[in-house]
Amino acid sequence: MKRYILAPQAKDDLSEINRYLLREAGVRVAQSTIIKFKNTFIFLSRNPDAGHLREDLTDLPVKFWQVFSYLIIYNPATKPIEIVRIIHGSRNINAILPPAE
Repeated sequence: MKRYILAPQAKDDLSEINRYLLREAGVRVAQSTIIKFKNTFIFLSRNPDAGHLREDLTDLPVKFWQVFSYLIIYNPATKPIEIVRIIHGSRNINAILPPAE
């Protein structure tokens, strides 16, 4: 069984981050960053309660975990856990995440 799943938007986020890092920092940095993200996804799948709720950012049932200057946003209640988004911390998280239904 897969330990985690990437939501379509998280896949897009990861691709965008990779393209940006390839362009701005080179292959080594891009590869090591993507590996760090994937290792963190595995860690979170094994420890779904490790992250933090951020009620100041969203009322969605998601948790946050920081990797470098990025926030991994994931749903710990799904089996396997779902990585919802990977967003740079400088962005307006409130404007990016949809409101809870």
